[in-house]
Amino acid sequence: MKKGIIFDLDGTLWDSAQGVTDSWNEVIAGLETKEKLVSVAQIYSLMGKTMDEIARCVFPDMEPGRRDRVMDACYNNENAYLEQHGGILYPDLEETLQTLAKTYELFIVSNCQIGYIEAFLTYHKLGYLFTDTENFGNTGKPKGDNIKLVVERNQLDKAVYVGDVLGDYNSTMEAGLPFILAEYGFGEVPQAKYRIQSFRQLPEVAAQVFGEEA
Repeated sequence: MKKGIIFDLDGTLWDSAQGVTDSWNEVIAGLETKEKLVSVAQIYSLMGKTMDEIARCVFPDMEPGRRDRVMDACYNNENAYLEQHGGILYPDLEETLQTLAKTYELFIVSNCQIGYIEAFLTYHKLGYLFTDTENFGNTGKPKGDNIKLVVERNQLDKAVYVGDVLGDYNSTMEAGLPFILAEYGFGEVPQAKYRIQSFRQLPEVAAQVFGEEA
């Protein structure tokens, strides 16, 4: 039986908020019109949203075509910055992923742009642990659809999604999978049945989920 664990990225595997903030502000500070710089707190509030939602939140009054161009510049600079500087990995991440990879295939599905997951994998040298990834920038589809896409194209018999915000939970329910809440992340999901307080707890909880789903 082919079993997989599909991960959200921000708030689940790493915290990149400071790097995203710094890279976006480099772009915003260089604009001809004066635009408000973003803060780390604002970036945290945007985590988990799709790219088009984020654009409307950051530049609500900007003409849509120009907004798209500015956001493209922000995302390109973000990818380059994170590939060079990385983010903050949650404790025991690589060791726990290595343990999980002995039993499950590992995946990432995120509401991010093309190149963002690759920056995470490149800087932290974790690509060897993951079978496949998908993102909103590549498909233009919501997370629930992308989760189903990864399950189908990798022919998984059983899978679980690990995320940290309500949007992750809702997307997982739409995809018809069990959900594990990363409580150390950026959101709260009162209805989540399965939870981890630290990443190192995931092997035990994943075994419980798959056992109940047998």
